[in-house]
Amino acid sequence: MESTAAVDELNAEAASVAALYRLCDGPQPTGASGSDPLRQLADDCLDGLAEVARRDARSAALKVRLTATFVEATRAMASPAVSPQEQSAAEMGMVAELACVLTVSERTAGAFLEEARQLTTALPLTLAALQAGSISWQHARILVDETTDVHPAAAAALEAHFLDPDAVNPARGCPAGDLVPSRFRAKARSWRERHHPVSIEQRHRTSALDRRLEYTPDRDGMAWLSAYLPADAAASIWQRSTAAARALQGPAEQRNLSQLRADTAAAWLLAGVAEGVPSPNAQVLVTVPALSLLGATEEPAVLDGYGPIPPSMARRLVADGAASFHRVLTEPGTGAPLEIGRTSYRITAAMRQWLRLRDGKCPFPGCNNQSLDTEADHVLAWHKGGATGISNLGQPCRKHHRLRHTTGWKPIGASRDAPPGWVAPSGRRYSSERHDWEPPWMPAAAGPPGIAHHADGTEHAQGTDPPQRTDHVTGADLPVDTLPDWETWIAA
Repeated sequence: MESTAAVDELNAEAASVAALYRLCDGPQPTGASGSDPLRQLADDCLDGLAEVARRDARSAALKVRLTATFVEATRAMASPAVSPQEQSAAEMGMVAELACVLTVSERTAGAFLEEARQLTTALPLTLAALQAGSISWQHARILVDETTDVHPAAAAALEAHFLDPDAVNPARGCPAGDLVPSRFRAKARSWRERHHPVSIEQRHRTSALDRRLEYTPDRDGMAWLSAYLPADAAASIWQRSTAAARALQGPAEQRNLSQLRADTAAAWLLAGVAEGVPSPNAQVLVTVPALSLLGATEEPAVLDGYGPIPPSMARRLVADGAASFHRVLTEPGTGAPLEIGRTSYRITAAMRQWLRLRDGKCPFPGCNNQSLDTEADHVLAWHKGGATGISNLGQPCRKHHRLRHTTGWKPIGASRDAPPGWVAPSGRRYSSERHDWEPPWMPAAAGPPGIAHHADGTEHAQGTDPPQRTDHVTGADLPVDTLPDWETWIAA
């Protein structure tokens, strides 16, 4: 009955779609004198697109509910299976019928059936947000992916972090539905890595055994060569090849950045050190909780452009003095790094590093360009009175830097902890993504070594399963600071 009511509701909404179609017929008469009919038409089209997107999400939610109801009804009608073979045959027949009615492969139908099961049984907030049109089907699938194979409590915590504004530590910045799916996946994966019930050290050791190089022939005399590597090695290779490609660019160079990056990597692999190909040491940021660096906790570090990494990997990078990696310690109280600024026009290297920490990538909504490809820019121009401080700086990529200076798009509202948002020529405002800094894991003030204590009173052995959630740490919860000069280290 619930599914039938949802179908009726969707049919009722369909009656108003015709009004959206009429928008495409051209400017409509307006009563206000002096109004711009083309501007009004453009605004109406944007409003219509937003409404269509919400209805697409509601349709996806209805599709999920209909699928779940179909499964329940089919299983209720079927005779009790007396053997595993009969049970498997019944499931196969159900998937086959779903595939036929949706005109998809049986593999796709089987995957969708599992997604529908998880949404209707384990992810109520996700299904509710989909039904409300506040997230898209792609966002819902990401939440299904990132909560697969984790404890139900951990799945509920991840879902609440992004979709429940009343959660203990809700996501900051723009809502989940306002992030493009690729960026939302990156944030969801980072949160999952930090709160996964199995230690990241254990999962990394297992995954590292699967490292490999793969070769896949393609059309037109081309082929794909891909490597599955530990994150620090892969990030270093990527950043070095990008820096080398940037160094080769110039007025006489006809190749674009992607082509130069591929040619550089091929030259290195085929000839070791290729003639005329630079081999720079790109600076990759490694953000390490101070207490994790000392071995007092096993809290994950963060590798710029990748996400959480095992603390042992971060400690190794710091201890080895790897020239390509730049260490950044985080404040023991809040988990946020320290701001560094100055008052002249010139943006120092230290301030650029801070921008990379604050933003992580180009701050334009949905842009995936990482911090190595961005350019520091004053939000309020220097010649208009803007100061050279973190709260008046952004780091757009070249494309969006050019967009800012050649179109009506403008950045606004940068702060110490948040990148600038953007205002479109239409006047609509779009929020930028921002980091979800979390309070650090705290070691025991007294007790046996290797035991990590948390603000909620829970504890666990280092290298074993961490707790399902971490509360905010207040000043009263903190032990005596074991690193009183950590700010000096960063500034140096």
